[in-house]
Amino acid sequence: MSIIAREHDTGARRLDEKEMVAAAEAALADIARVREGVGRVIFGQEAVVERALVALLAGGHALLVGVPGLAKTKLVETLGIVLGLDTGRIQFTPDLMPSDILGSEVMEQDEKGRRSFRFIPGPIFAQLLMADEINRASPRTQSALLQSMQEYHVTVAGKRYDLPSPFHVLATQNPLEQEGTYPLPEAQLDRFLMQIDVSYPELDAERRILLETTGVEEARPANVLAAERLKEIQMLIRRMPVPESVVEAILKLVRSARPGFGHADTDRHVGWGPGPRASQALTLCARARALYDGRLAPSVDDVRALAEPVLQHRMALTFAARAEGMSVRGVIARLVEALE
Repeated sequence: MSIIAREHDTGARRLDEKEMVAAAEAALADIARVREGVGRVIFGQEAVVERALVALLAGGHALLVGVPGLAKTKLVETLGIVLGLDTGRIQFTPDLMPSDILGSEVMEQDEKGRRSFRFIPGPIFAQLLMADEINRASPRTQSALLQSMQEYHVTVAGKRYDLPSPFHVLATQNPLEQEGTYPLPEAQLDRFLMQIDVSYPELDAERRILLETTGVEEARPANVLAAERLKEIQMLIRRMPVPESVVEAILKLVRSARPGFGHADTDRHVGWGPGPRASQALTLCARARALYDGRLAPSVDDVRALAEPVLQHRMALTFAARAEGMSVRGVIARLVEALE
């Protein structure tokens, strides 16, 4: 299934220009309230909050990578409350089985002795699921979750069960401790719309954290949006026009990141590059970022800002490039500089 899903035949019609502007202005007001609601609880980390919200507004999933103690869990919990989503959390461990995530059938017996099976849904049946330390689970369990992220349903005992709508996964990884972990294969990483790197907070933000989280009372997030309203905004984003210059910038950037497509530096340093799903993700996220910033159409600046989180987990360097101390981020930065 494509990241950019087709509009289903639900009676939706094309909006004219006036209706589009009115819908966008209403969405801007709602997004502003969401940003304010998250900002009451999450201090600093503006780029992380922006990218996480862009991923959700675009209808996708995100992988949060950062050391422990950087409020990744707090961010997911806050987003769930503010956006009015039913939230769930799975703490991944090596002994976690697929049925622990998806659910399982149990046999029941009624008063007359008749037996039947009943499906008990697992924690994946949530609108916003936090997959904590996803790389600690075995590949079998990872695959069960990641297939659900792509197909939006689970199959248990040959029977299909649709996941709630909207359905988003925000997974976390600790980049430091790799012993006893199972790194996600590239094909599974590609299912994440973005990889969001969570860094240490700025001095002023950390000072505020110290003062406001160690007292008697701590700030609590409040709900400002409903899940159905979020779905409406997601559909509006898919309807936003994309200028031809932005389409060309996305194509140029993604294709220049692939070896064998005429870019000399990429041929030397990149082992494999992003596929068409990266182009789809950039297009969708550029629209969402434009609306997040209060604009009705994306620009090339949105492509530049989103290049790293969208592309970095969809590329790999050659052995020679790694030996020279190069990084995927550095390669992407040079490709972004080449954009006109």
